[in-house]
Amino acid sequence: MATKAPFLGLAGLFLAGLLSLGPTPAPTQSGPRIDATRALAVSEAAIGREIGDHRLLRADGTTLMLSELKGQPFVVSLIYTSCSTVCPVSTQTLKNAVAQARKALGADSFRILTVGFDARNDTPRRMSAFARDNAIDRDPLWQVVSGSPAALEALIEDVGFSYSAAAGGFEHISQTTIVDADGRVYRQVYGDEFPLQVFMEPLKELVFGISVSSFTPAALADRLRFICTVYDPKTGRYRTEYAIYIGITAGAVSLLLMAWVIVRMWRGNRRHARIEARS
Repeated sequence: MATKAPFLGLAGLFLAGLLSLGPTPAPTQSGPRIDATRALAVSEAAIGREIGDHRLLRADGTTLMLSELKGQPFVVSLIYTSCSTVCPVSTQTLKNAVAQARKALGADSFRILTVGFDARNDTPRRMSAFARDNAIDRDPLWQVVSGSPAALEALIEDVGFSYSAAAGGFEHISQTTIVDADGRVYRQVYGDEFPLQVFMEPLKELVFGISVSSFTPAALADRLRFICTVYDPKTGRYRTEYAIYIGITAGAVSLLLMAWVIVRMWRGNRRHARIEARS
């Protein structure tokens, strides 16, 4: 059973928030219901916050320190393995969005981290089964992890995630967190199903950059890719708009020709002035 609640995002954007409830053997007691307005405020307040170097466990039982993910953007999705409704749906939505984003941004441009927040039940073994059931277990850039109660609570606080024990499961905000290469929360995406562009645009900004910090060929190439990668509402996909490349090239050539004409005229006027001065 799932209970949906609308969220209003910043700058007038409507964010489809979701409070979800799924079956699980524990806990046996219910906690206070989540207040949607407060949950959104907590989530948005996390933007700009640096995530700590928490110690988590991969599905194979080895340790993952979150600092290992720094250096490129990554995505954090919090689920619990006993959920049979919303969590699998949100994972499949994320899986499809990741596939589309990789086509536009590059196959290795960002990583994904699925975290089991039910410390009592989300063991490495169960996280491994969740990964297999959702066909994300063979993705080398997608890791599923669990952790100690202390590590999970610290991570949950860092990313602004809200949840509460409920009869038969957990009520929680359906939230996907996009983190920048420095390990800071960059954007929140809400809902178990979300529009592709809501997920893609923040990643596009992080991967290609929204400003050119240097004028190296690589930096300028990334800036061009940022400008020319556009969303096509007819297909629901991102594509490279080569017409923009052509327009930019034509504009650059026009500017160069104009500069050449101005320089020629200026040099001609200087030469003419020198000749008149001699005579």
